[in-house]
Formats: sequence, C-alpha cells, structure tokens
Amino acid sequence: MNLRVRENPWRLMLAVNAAVFVGVFLHKIALPPFVPYIHLLVDYHFGFTKRALIGAIVALFTAKVPVWLVFAISGAVWLITAGLFVRLFKRTFGFDDAHLPLFVFMAGSPFFLKNFMHTLGHFDIYGCLFAIVLLLIPARSLFYVLLATLFSMILVLIHHIHLLMYVPTIAAIVVLRYYLAREADRLEIVTGIAALAATGLLFVAAQFLGTMAVPEADFVSYLQSRMADPTRTNLLSFAYIWYQPLAKEVADTWARLPHNLLGFPVFALLLWLHTPLWRYFSSSIAALSANVHRRIVIAAITIITLGYLVMFAMVFDYSRWISNWAVCLFLLLHAIKTLPAAREVAPISTDDRRTMVFGWIVTLIPRVGIVRPF
Repeated sequence: MNLRVRENPWRLMLAVNAAVFVGVFLHKIALPPFVPYIHLLVDYHFGFTKRALIGAIVALFTAKVPVWLVFAISGAVWLITAGLFVRLFKRTFGFDDAHLPLFVFMAGSPFFLKNFMHTLGHFDIYGCLFAIVLLLIPARSLFYVLLATLFSMILVLIHHIHLLMYVPTIAAIVVLRYYLAREADRLEIVTGIAALAATGLLFVAAQFLGTMAVPEADFVSYLQSRMADPTRTNLLSFAYIWYQPLAKEVADTWARLPHNLLGFPVFALLLWLHTPLWRYFSSSIAALSANVHRRIVIAAITIITLGYLVMFAMVFDYSRWISNWAVCLFLLLHAIKTLPAAREVAPISTDDRRTMVFGWIVTLIPRVGIVRPF
C-alpha cells in the first residue's frame, strides 16, 4: 500500500469507498431490475405518456430491449455523474489534504454515489447529473436560464416527481449562480417566471394527462412485444403504476406510514453521522458577505425541503427521498461557494478523533436503500 495512503486515513477511506462501490455494483446486477427495466419498454406508442421519455429514446435505437441494457445505460450515467462531481469538487474546493474529509463525507456518503449505485436504473440520478452540469458551466447569459429550463422539462418527462425532487435545486442553482451575480433586467426576470410556469404546466400534463388510456392488458401486451425475452413476464409486474391515480398513491403511502416510520430513527442517525459536513455547510452560509444572500440560501433550503416533505406524503420510497434530499444539499453547497464571502471557512478537521470515526462509519455504510433503510 502506498505510504501516503497509510499515513493519511482520509485517503484510505477513499480507497475503501472505491471497494464498496464495486461491492454494491456486484450485488445490484444480481437483482432483477423490476422497475428500471419496464421504464425502458414504455414509450409514446399510445400517445403522450408519463415516465416514457427514456423508453422512447431507447426505442429509437432498438425494437427489442435486453435486460442488460438497464445496467449498461444506468452504469454509464453513474460513471458520468461521478466523474463530473469529482471535477466539480476539484474546482470548488481542490483536492488538498485539508479538504479530503469534506470529499469523504460527500462522495463517500451512503446518501450519494453509493445509493445511486444501489438504485441503478431509477431516474433520481438524472436530476443530480443535470444539476452538476449547471454547476460546472458558465452562468453568463440568459442561455443558462433556458438550458436549466430545458433540463427541468426533460426531468419531468423522465418522471414527473422530479418537479419536487431536483427541479427546486436546479432553480436554486440558477438563482444563486445567475440572478444574484447581476442586476437582473425585466427580460431576465420574466424569462425566469415563464420558465417556472412552463415547467409547472408540463408537470400537470404529465400527472393528469399522461395516464395510459388503453386497457392494461393491451399495454402489457405491447411491452411484452418489446422485450428481448418475452418469457420474463415477472419484469412487467409494475405496469399498474401507469394506471394508478394520484389518490391511490397517497392512500398506499399513508397505509404504509406506521411501518415505514420505524426507519426514521435510522435516517436521523445517518444524518447525524454527517455532522461535520452540516457544520461546514452552516459556516459557509454564515460567512456570506451579504445578508440578502444568506436569506435567499435559507429560503432555497426551505423550499427544497418542503418539496421532499410533500414527496414523503405522496410516495413511500423514503430511503430514496432522504438520500436525494441530502444530495441536493451537497450540490447547493457548491452553489453557495460561488457567492461572495466575508471570511474563509475553516475546513473539516483532519485530526479530530470524533470526525475521523464518523468518516469511517460513513465510508463503511454501503447504501441507504429504496424504501426502508438498508
């Protein structure tokens, strides 16, 4: 083992995290991809349909969809997301030893890349990817706002729940990086309002007009015709979600709530293990030079959190929601760092024993899960 790694436990944590990524991937590909696979089969064959954009793109290239394509596409998206995040972190903080603990608590968090590995094929990571792109590219013209709007609309077409999951974070990034960096004129303000309205209307269309209009048997028959192996009908067991009304989803969520609430102490523990990161986050907000910037950042965090609270009331994939909420805060920190600060923020301590213990625990936890913890 490299001497530098042995002398620096934070570098060793990164090496262990890499091994954990491989372990989670090997476990994931051994599981049947029930929800991810059917999303590659659904397209716009029967008209405008919610959750159909990725399947429609796949249909442009192949008439028959093999199961391995789930892992090929989602694995490629995971690698791109991980690579761009590393680039973003390097640009925002650098990879000096002083910032290694922060990188461990972000990139090595069970909320982030590990859980995206466990949820390969699900749609969450696309919101994270688009947000990272918006954090990396210059925010110098109105094109930035229009691109963010395009990304938001694509996310809603991938899955309409992105309106609550990542669109608020994308909007916050645009406000912090674009609107707070200049004296916005009337055109820029009107464009921003119009972008929000257009994205909201698209969500309404997807939610209420994107329900499948044909009988479920016809829908399932069409999906089976697109399967490379039509005998694996068990992979179509989630076809009902294209017929399930919002009221039914909410009713199912509240029916499962007493049981799912048992996982909340675990979520609280996982968040507590990230205490050094949250302290750095809080200090970064407090260090901003303008009071109005601090208030806007706090308002953005509040709006993002309220969006996730609504999701908690509507859909019961709680492990995914809490994980993505944490990821949104990770990304928001990078946007906050683009604002003028009155003072430097001290990095997370590399020598504090408690911080190091938290770092190791975070490193060794392989994922959070989809519905219940682990």
